[in-house]
Amino acid sequence: MATPTLVLIVHALATCMMAGVIWFVQIVHYPLFGAVGEERFTEYETRHQSRTGVIVGPLMLVELATAIVLLAMVPAGVPRWMPLVGLVMLALLWLSTFGVQVPLHQKLSRGFDARAHGLLVATNWGRTFLWTARAVLALMMLKVSTNA
Repeated sequence: MATPTLVLIVHALATCMMAGVIWFVQIVHYPLFGAVGEERFTEYETRHQSRTGVIVGPLMLVELATAIVLLAMVPAGVPRWMPLVGLVMLALLWLSTFGVQVPLHQKLSRGFDARAHGLLVATNWGRTFLWTARAVLALMMLKVSTNA
C-alpha cells in the first residue's frame, strides 16, 4: 500500500510536469498553429492531438487519482484545506479542458479557423495559471509534510 508521502510525491511530480507542458504549449506550441498553413493544418492538428494526448492523458489521470487519494490520506503536517483546494482547482482544469479546449481542438481538426485558434490561445491562459498554482500548492504540501 502506498504511503501518503509517496502519493504526495507522485502527485507533485505529475502536477509539475503538467505545469511545464502547459507553459510550453501556451508560449510555443499554440501560437505556432497559425504558421502551419491551411493546406496541412488538419493533418497537423490531428497529429498534435494524438501526440499530446499520449503525454498529458496519463499525467492528468495520475494527477486526478493522487489528488483524490490525498484528500482521503492527508500526509502528516499538511492542512486538510490544501488537498481540497488542489482538487477544486483540478476540477476547474478538467471542466476547462473538456468543456472549452477539446471542442476548440475538434473545430480546428476540421481546418484552420483563426477565431477558434485565437480562443484556444486566450482561454488556455486560465489553464496555464491554474496548473502553475497547483504546482506551487503541491510543492508547498511537500514542504510542510517534510517539516512534520
